[in-house]
Amino acid sequence: MLMTTNEPDPAAASGGMTEREAAALYRLLTWLSPSFPVGAFAYSSGLEWAVEAGDITDAASLRGWLAAMLTEGSGFCDGVFLAHAHHAASAADHARLKEIAELAVAFVPSRERQLETTSQGRAFIDIARAAWNSADLDAVIAACDGGVVYPVAVGLVSAAHGIPLEPALHAFFHAVLSNWISAGARLIPLGQTDSQRVLADLEPAVAATARRAAAASLDDLGGATFRADLASLRHETQYTRLFRS
Repeated sequence: MLMTTNEPDPAAASGGMTEREAAALYRLLTWLSPSFPVGAFAYSSGLEWAVEAGDITDAASLRGWLAAMLTEGSGFCDGVFLAHAHHAASAADHARLKEIAELAVAFVPSRERQLETTSQGRAFIDIARAAWNSADLDAVIAACDGGVVYPVAVGLVSAAHGIPLEPALHAFFHAVLSNWISAGARLIPLGQTDSQRVLADLEPAVAATARRAAAASLDDLGGATFRADLASLRHETQYTRLFRS
């Protein structure tokens, strides 16, 4: 279940979701859906250069590349930032939230990746705020006092709406991974079935990375995906480009 409440609910008594749980699930599915207009389709997180360089040529090489990015690179780090932003926003620790937001912006390894994550973070907050605003959300956004990267935005919006960390993390990783696969499918190219196989194969990695990120401290931040970081840097000067990163 996504949420709990002390008030009795007929649906809960019969084994169904409470009204609050259903609302939380509805919002989470909406916010992390490919149709939520944060502009993710315009970015490849360096995959475009990796395909041109011959590092990614088929479903198997895409799966390996994305598994590394998820578990040992930007995926894990973004999950840690989401978790800590969620904790700080839930506790209304605005000073801590500001520190996390500033660190997350500084942690991005390239100019284009920073454009990608800050643009999506700003769009995520603006649209969620316009459709599902709350006083708690206004307060935590004001506390950040500057640029907010995408995972921090997801963490603080989820917390402001009472959505627990675990489902927020899983939904975030699914959204990010789906966008990476979509970019790879257009670049390699891949068919729809192969794309879904890659997503299915990475399901255990998503669950494991979500558990690690939820338990990690900020001292655990770091990655070993040097080739992926170089890809995002080299994409800036790539001659022919379909994507913005």
